[in-house]
Amino acid sequence: MAETETLSPPVDNGPADEAEHDRAMLDLAALQAYLRTQIPMAAAMGAQIVAATGAEIRLTAPLEPNINHQSTAFGGSLSTLAVLAGWTAVHCLLKTAGMNGQVVIQRSRYHYLAPVDRAFEAVCRPPDSEAVEDLWVRLKRYRKARVRLAVDILCGGTRTGSFEGDYVIVAP
Repeated sequence: MAETETLSPPVDNGPADEAEHDRAMLDLAALQAYLRTQIPMAAAMGAQIVAATGAEIRLTAPLEPNINHQSTAFGGSLSTLAVLAGWTAVHCLLKTAGMNGQVVIQRSRYHYLAPVDRAFEAVCRPPDSEAVEDLWVRLKRYRKARVRLAVDILCGGTRTGSFEGDYVIVAP
């Protein structure tokens, strides 16, 4: 019974302003170190977390370690940065709620919209409050839950790719 209690969603003590929510997010340096040690591909790509707030998760990557034979970003690197942004969003949701769980990607779909010829970024907006509440209910009840996230890949401020992925959380 105690394990189930640790999976309860956070108690809503009234409306919190955005700054208060942002303070609850993980320290960027600690989150960056965790990402690079737990997913070494992030380090190999040069991925950097530049924002992890209640409003968005934003990761960037330079072109050089991700370049292909056309002098543009390798498609696998674009997709991987999108997967990492979604994974980071789910990881932050868990940590902000004081929960633990293993986060894995179950399904992904990437649409390449334009070539990427310089540094690029992945922007993930967290799911809406209804989806988050459903996530906590399912996680508590089944010890496993799924959430779908969308990520945009931007290059020079232009949307060059779109990603949709299903992430699964498995409770410890």
